Amino acid sequence: MLTKSGSEAEDTSMCAQGIWQSSYMVAVYSSALSFGGSLGAAWHSLMRRPSLYRVLGLVLTLCQGSAMAAQAALEGAERSAPVECVALLHGLGRTHRSMADMAEALQAAGYATVSIDYPSREQPIEALADSAVPDSIERCEQLGADRIDFVTHSMGGILLRYYLARHRVALLGRVVMLSPPNRGSEVTDALRNDALYLWYNGPAGQQLGTDPASLPSRLGPVEFPLGVITGDRVAFYDLWLGRMIPGPNDGKVSVARAQVEGMTDFLVLPYGHTFIMDEPEVISQTLHFLRHGRFRHDAAAPQDPGSTVDDQHD
Repeated sequence: MLTKSGSEAEDTSMCAQGIWQSSYMVAVYSSALSFGGSLGAAWHSLMRRPSLYRVLGLVLTLCQGSAMAAQAALEGAERSAPVECVALLHGLGRTHRSMADMAEALQAAGYATVSIDYPSREQPIEALADSAVPDSIERCEQLGADRIDFVTHSMGGILLRYYLARHRVALLGRVVMLSPPNRGSEVTDALRNDALYLWYNGPAGQQLGTDPASLPSRLGPVEFPLGVITGDRVAFYDLWLGRMIPGPNDGKVSVARAQVEGMTDFLVLPYGHTFIMDEPEVISQTLHFLRHGRFRHDAAAPQDPGSTVDDQHD
Protein backbone atom coordinates (compact mmCIF):
# COMPACT_ATOMS: atom_id res chain seq x y z
CA MET A 1 0.00 0.00 0.00
CA LEU A 2 1.23 3.47 -0.81
CA THR A 3 1.24 6.08 1.96
CA LYS A 4 1.85 9.81 2.07
CA SER A 5 5.39 11.01 2.54
CA GLY A 6 6.37 13.08 5.58
CA SER A 7 6.22 16.36 3.66
CA GLU A 8 2.79 15.55 2.22
CA ALA A 9 1.44 14.69 5.68
CA GLU A 10 2.92 17.92 7.05
CA ASP A 11 1.23 19.93 4.28
CA THR A 12 -2.10 18.30 5.06
CA SER A 13 -1.66 19.05 8.77
CA MET A 14 -0.82 22.69 8.03
CA CYS A 15 -3.95 23.02 5.85
CA ALA A 16 -6.14 21.61 8.58
CA GLN A 17 -4.54 23.98 11.09
CA GLY A 18 -5.04 26.93 8.73
CA ILE A 19 -8.72 26.14 8.24
CA TRP A 20 -9.21 25.76 11.98
CA GLN A 21 -7.50 29.06 12.74
CA SER A 22 -9.47 30.89 10.03
CA SER A 23 -12.72 29.42 11.28
CA TYR A 24 -11.78 30.46 14.79
CA MET A 25 -11.23 34.03 13.60
CA VAL A 26 -14.67 34.06 12.02
CA ALA A 27 -16.27 32.66 15.14
CA VAL A 28 -14.53 35.18 17.41
CA TYR A 29 -15.41 38.06 15.14
CA SER A 30 -18.99 36.87 14.91
CA SER A 31 -19.20 36.63 18.70
CA ALA A 32 -17.75 40.09 19.09
CA LEU A 33 -20.29 41.52 16.70
CA SER A 34 -23.18 39.67 18.27
CA PHE A 35 -22.30 40.68 21.85
CA GLY A 36 -25.15 42.92 22.88
CA GLY A 37 -26.97 42.28 19.60
CA SER A 38 -28.73 39.52 17.67
CA LEU A 39 -26.86 36.73 15.86
CA GLY A 40 -28.56 37.74 12.61
CA ALA A 41 -27.29 41.28 12.93
CA ALA A 42 -23.80 39.99 13.69
CA TRP A 43 -23.80 37.73 10.62
CA HIS A 44 -25.08 40.60 8.46
CA SER A 45 -22.22 42.73 9.70
CA LEU A 46 -19.72 39.97 9.10
CA MET A 47 -20.89 39.56 5.52
CA ARG A 48 -19.98 43.18 4.92
CA ARG A 49 -16.30 42.49 5.80
CA PRO A 50 -14.86 40.53 2.88
CA SER A 51 -11.27 40.49 4.22
CA LEU A 52 -12.02 37.52 6.47
CA TYR A 53 -13.55 35.64 3.57
CA ARG A 54 -10.57 36.39 1.41
CA VAL A 55 -8.42 34.75 4.09
CA LEU A 56 -10.71 31.73 4.23
CA GLY A 57 -10.82 31.49 0.43
CA LEU A 58 -7.03 31.65 0.22
CA VAL A 59 -6.61 28.93 2.84
CA LEU A 60 -9.12 26.67 1.10
CA THR A 61 -7.47 27.23 -2.29
CA LEU A 62 -4.04 26.38 -0.89
CA CYS A 63 -5.40 23.25 0.78
CA GLN A 64 -7.07 22.14 -2.42
CA GLY A 65 -3.81 22.60 -4.30
CA SER A 66 -1.92 20.67 -1.64
CA ALA A 67 -4.41 17.80 -1.78
CA MET A 68 -4.17 17.67 -5.57
CA ALA A 69 -0.36 17.66 -5.37
CA ALA A 70 -0.45 14.86 -2.81
CA GLN A 71 -2.77 12.80 -5.02
CA ALA A 72 -0.54 13.37 -8.04
CA ALA A 73 2.48 12.27 -6.02
CA LEU A 74 0.72 9.08 -4.97
CA GLU A 75 -0.33 8.31 -8.53
CA GLY A 76 3.20 8.97 -9.71
CA ALA A 77 4.57 6.62 -7.08
CA GLU A 78 2.15 3.94 -8.23
CA ARG A 79 3.25 4.39 -11.82
CA SER A 80 6.94 4.30 -10.89
CA ALA A 81 6.68 1.24 -8.61
CA PRO A 82 8.72 -1.59 -10.17
CA VAL A 83 6.66 -4.26 -11.93
CA GLU A 84 8.10 -7.75 -12.32
CA CYS A 85 6.10 -9.74 -14.85
CA VAL A 86 6.21 -13.50 -15.26
CA ALA A 87 5.23 -14.88 -18.66
CA LEU A 88 3.95 -18.47 -18.60
CA LEU A 89 4.19 -20.78 -21.61
CA HIS A 90 2.21 -24.02 -21.54
CA GLY A 91 3.24 -27.26 -23.19
CA LEU A 92 2.21 -29.27 -26.22
CA GLY A 93 -1.51 -29.96 -26.46
CA ARG A 94 -2.33 -27.81 -23.43
CA THR A 95 -3.79 -24.33 -22.83
CA HIS A 96 -3.11 -21.41 -20.50
CA ARG A 97 -5.46 -23.04 -17.99
CA SER A 98 -2.84 -25.70 -17.32
CA MET A 99 -0.69 -22.97 -15.75
CA ALA A 100 -3.50 -21.47 -13.66
CA ASP A 101 -2.27 -22.69 -10.26
CA MET A 102 1.22 -21.42 -10.95
CA ALA A 103 -0.12 -18.05 -12.13
CA GLU A 104 -2.27 -17.69 -9.02
CA ALA A 105 0.70 -18.39 -6.74
CA LEU A 106 2.88 -15.90 -8.62
CA GLN A 107 0.22 -13.21 -8.33
CA ALA A 108 -0.13 -13.87 -4.60
CA ALA A 109 3.63 -13.38 -4.32
CA GLY A 110 3.38 -9.95 -5.95
CA TYR A 111 4.19 -10.73 -9.58
CA ALA A 112 2.19 -9.61 -12.57
CA THR A 113 1.51 -12.56 -14.87
CA VAL A 114 0.81 -13.14 -18.54
CA SER A 115 -0.38 -16.57 -19.66
CA ILE A 116 -1.38 -16.93 -23.29
CA ASP A 117 -2.73 -19.69 -25.50
CA TYR A 118 -0.84 -20.67 -28.62
CA PRO A 119 -1.79 -23.31 -31.24
CA SER A 120 0.76 -25.89 -30.12
CA ARG A 121 -0.66 -28.69 -32.29
CA GLU A 122 -0.98 -26.71 -35.50
CA GLN A 123 2.42 -25.19 -36.29
CA PRO A 124 6.12 -26.07 -36.07
CA ILE A 125 8.16 -24.84 -33.13
CA GLU A 126 9.79 -22.00 -35.08
CA ALA A 127 6.46 -20.41 -35.97
CA LEU A 128 5.04 -20.94 -32.49
CA ALA A 129 8.10 -19.37 -30.85
CA ASP A 130 8.10 -16.34 -33.13
CA SER A 131 4.48 -15.69 -32.19
CA ALA A 132 4.00 -16.77 -28.57
CA VAL A 133 7.19 -15.40 -27.03
CA PRO A 134 7.07 -11.82 -28.41
CA ASP A 135 3.33 -11.72 -27.69
CA SER A 136 4.05 -12.56 -24.05
CA ILE A 137 6.81 -9.96 -23.87
CA GLU A 138 4.60 -7.28 -25.38
CA ARG A 139 1.82 -7.99 -22.89
CA CYS A 140 4.26 -7.74 -19.99
CA GLU A 141 5.54 -4.43 -21.34
CA GLN A 142 1.97 -3.15 -21.53
CA LEU A 143 1.71 -3.85 -17.81
CA GLY A 144 4.72 -1.57 -17.25
CA ALA A 145 7.18 -4.38 -16.54
CA ASP A 146 10.70 -3.46 -15.50
CA ARG A 147 11.73 -7.12 -15.65
CA ILE A 148 10.28 -10.14 -17.44
CA ASP A 149 10.73 -13.68 -16.11
CA PHE A 150 9.48 -16.86 -17.75
CA VAL A 151 8.04 -20.08 -16.37
CA THR A 152 7.52 -22.78 -18.97
CA HIS A 153 6.21 -26.31 -19.07
CA SER A 154 7.48 -29.04 -21.39
CA MET A 155 7.67 -27.81 -25.01
CA GLY A 156 7.07 -24.22 -23.86
CA GLY A 157 10.71 -24.24 -22.77
CA ILE A 158 11.86 -25.20 -26.25
CA LEU A 159 9.88 -22.31 -27.74
CA LEU A 160 11.63 -19.95 -25.38
CA ARG A 161 15.09 -21.38 -26.07
CA TYR A 162 14.53 -21.09 -29.82
CA TYR A 163 13.44 -17.47 -29.52
CA LEU A 164 16.19 -16.38 -27.12
CA ALA A 165 18.85 -17.99 -29.30
CA ARG A 166 17.87 -15.47 -32.00
CA HIS A 167 16.63 -12.42 -30.15
CA ARG A 168 17.85 -10.29 -27.27
CA VAL A 169 15.22 -9.45 -24.66
CA ALA A 170 16.38 -6.33 -22.82
CA LEU A 171 14.13 -6.87 -19.79
CA LEU A 172 14.81 -10.61 -19.44
CA GLY A 173 15.16 -11.75 -15.84
CA ARG A 174 15.18 -15.41 -14.80
CA VAL A 175 13.67 -18.51 -16.34
CA VAL A 176 12.30 -21.70 -14.79
CA MET A 177 11.60 -24.65 -17.08
CA LEU A 178 9.44 -27.52 -15.83
CA SER A 179 10.07 -30.93 -17.42
CA PRO A 180 11.51 -29.52 -20.66
CA PRO A 181 12.69 -31.90 -23.39
CA ASN A 182 15.90 -29.92 -23.68
CA ARG A 183 17.65 -32.82 -25.41
CA GLY A 184 14.55 -34.31 -26.96
CA SER A 185 12.51 -37.32 -25.94
CA GLU A 186 12.73 -41.00 -26.83
CA VAL A 187 8.94 -41.01 -26.99
CA THR A 188 9.14 -38.94 -30.17
CA ASP A 189 11.77 -41.30 -31.56
CA ALA A 190 9.50 -44.30 -30.97
CA LEU A 191 6.19 -42.81 -32.09
CA ARG A 192 7.15 -40.28 -34.77
CA ASN A 193 5.60 -42.36 -37.56
CA ASP A 194 2.48 -43.31 -35.60
CA ALA A 195 -0.65 -41.79 -37.17
CA LEU A 196 -2.33 -41.09 -33.82
CA TYR A 197 0.82 -39.43 -32.43
CA LEU A 198 1.15 -37.28 -35.53
CA TRP A 199 -2.53 -36.28 -35.44
CA TYR A 200 -2.49 -35.31 -31.78
CA ASN A 201 0.94 -33.64 -31.52
CA GLY A 202 1.12 -32.02 -34.94
CA PRO A 203 4.28 -30.77 -36.63
CA ALA A 204 5.90 -29.54 -33.40
CA GLY A 205 5.67 -33.01 -31.89
CA GLN A 206 7.76 -34.32 -34.79
CA GLN A 207 10.61 -31.97 -33.89
CA LEU A 208 11.27 -33.23 -30.36
CA GLY A 209 13.40 -36.29 -31.11
CA THR A 210 16.82 -37.08 -29.67
CA ASP A 211 18.78 -37.28 -32.92
CA PRO A 212 21.40 -34.61 -33.71
CA ALA A 213 19.16 -33.10 -36.38
CA SER A 214 16.23 -32.53 -33.99
CA LEU A 215 15.44 -28.94 -33.08
CA PRO A 216 16.37 -29.21 -29.36
CA SER A 217 19.72 -30.76 -30.28
CA ARG A 218 20.54 -27.81 -32.56
CA LEU A 219 19.80 -25.02 -30.08
CA GLY A 220 23.08 -25.12 -28.20
CA PRO A 221 23.84 -23.93 -24.63
CA VAL A 222 21.63 -21.41 -22.86
CA GLU A 223 23.01 -17.97 -22.00
CA PHE A 224 20.45 -16.73 -19.48
CA PRO A 225 19.72 -17.51 -15.80
CA LEU A 226 17.89 -20.83 -16.00
CA GLY A 227 16.61 -23.23 -13.39
CA VAL A 228 15.26 -26.60 -14.53
CA ILE A 229 12.90 -28.78 -12.50
CA THR A 230 12.00 -32.23 -13.73
CA GLY A 231 10.30 -35.28 -12.28
CA ASP A 232 11.27 -38.91 -11.84
CA ARG A 233 7.84 -40.46 -11.26
CA VAL A 234 5.65 -41.97 -13.96
CA ALA A 235 1.87 -41.63 -13.66
CA PHE A 236 -0.18 -44.76 -14.37
CA TYR A 237 -1.49 -43.32 -17.64
CA ASP A 238 2.09 -42.73 -18.85
CA LEU A 239 3.53 -46.14 -17.88
CA TRP A 240 3.60 -47.35 -21.48
CA LEU A 241 5.50 -44.22 -22.51
CA GLY A 242 7.85 -44.38 -19.55
CA ARG A 243 8.96 -47.85 -20.65
CA MET A 244 10.25 -46.32 -23.91
CA ILE A 245 12.65 -44.06 -22.00
CA PRO A 246 15.91 -45.41 -20.53
CA GLY A 247 16.70 -44.40 -16.97
CA PRO A 248 14.70 -42.24 -14.55
CA ASN A 249 11.98 -40.24 -16.28
CA ASP A 250 8.64 -38.51 -15.74
CA GLY A 251 6.72 -40.47 -18.35
CA LYS A 252 7.61 -38.15 -21.24
CA VAL A 253 11.17 -36.87 -20.69
CA SER A 254 14.17 -38.51 -19.05
CA VAL A 255 15.95 -36.80 -16.17
CA ALA A 256 19.10 -36.70 -18.27
CA ARG A 257 17.43 -35.12 -21.28
CA ALA A 258 15.69 -32.40 -19.29
CA GLN A 259 19.08 -30.83 -18.65
CA VAL A 260 20.89 -28.38 -20.88
CA GLU A 261 24.38 -26.97 -20.97
CA GLY A 262 24.64 -23.55 -19.36
CA MET A 263 21.74 -23.92 -16.93
CA THR A 264 22.17 -22.29 -13.54
CA ASP A 265 20.53 -24.92 -11.33
CA PHE A 266 18.78 -28.26 -11.63
CA LEU A 267 16.33 -30.11 -9.41
CA VAL A 268 14.64 -33.51 -9.57
CA LEU A 269 11.37 -33.92 -7.67
CA PRO A 270 9.09 -36.96 -7.31
CA TYR A 271 6.35 -35.98 -9.76
CA GLY A 272 5.11 -36.90 -13.21
CA HIS A 273 5.27 -34.83 -16.38
CA THR A 274 1.69 -33.82 -17.04
CA PHE A 275 0.81 -32.00 -13.82
CA ILE A 276 4.20 -31.14 -12.37
CA MET A 277 3.41 -27.40 -12.51
CA ASP A 278 0.50 -27.85 -10.09
CA GLU A 279 2.55 -29.39 -7.27
CA PRO A 280 2.97 -27.04 -4.27
CA GLU A 281 6.63 -28.02 -3.88
CA VAL A 282 7.31 -27.21 -7.53
CA ILE A 283 5.54 -23.88 -7.22
CA SER A 284 7.51 -23.04 -4.07
CA GLN A 285 10.83 -23.92 -5.72
CA THR A 286 9.90 -21.88 -8.79
CA LEU A 287 9.23 -18.82 -6.65
CA HIS A 288 12.51 -19.35 -4.82
CA PHE A 289 14.49 -19.44 -8.06
CA LEU A 290 12.80 -16.34 -9.43
CA ARG A 291 13.68 -14.47 -6.23
CA HIS A 292 17.15 -15.84 -5.53
CA GLY A 293 18.49 -17.38 -8.75
CA ARG A 294 18.79 -20.86 -7.21
CA PHE A 295 16.66 -23.67 -5.83
CA ARG A 296 16.39 -24.73 -2.18
CA HIS A 297 18.46 -27.87 -2.15
CA ASP A 298 17.97 -28.35 1.59
CA ALA A 299 14.52 -29.68 0.67
CA ALA A 300 15.74 -32.13 -1.99
CA ALA A 301 18.77 -34.19 -2.89
CA PRO A 302 21.47 -31.92 -4.41
CA GLN A 303 21.93 -32.18 -8.14
CA ASP A 304 25.06 -31.27 -10.05
CA PRO A 305 23.92 -29.14 -13.03
CA GLY A 306 26.58 -30.63 -15.28
CA SER A 307 26.71 -34.17 -13.99
CA THR A 308 24.62 -35.85 -16.66
CA VAL A 309 24.53 -33.41 -19.55
CA ASP A 310 27.58 -34.97 -21.19
CA ASP A 311 27.96 -38.18 -19.19
CA GLN A 312 24.66 -39.95 -19.91
CA HIS A 313 24.52 -40.21 -23.67
CA ASP A 314 22.78 -43.27 -25.06
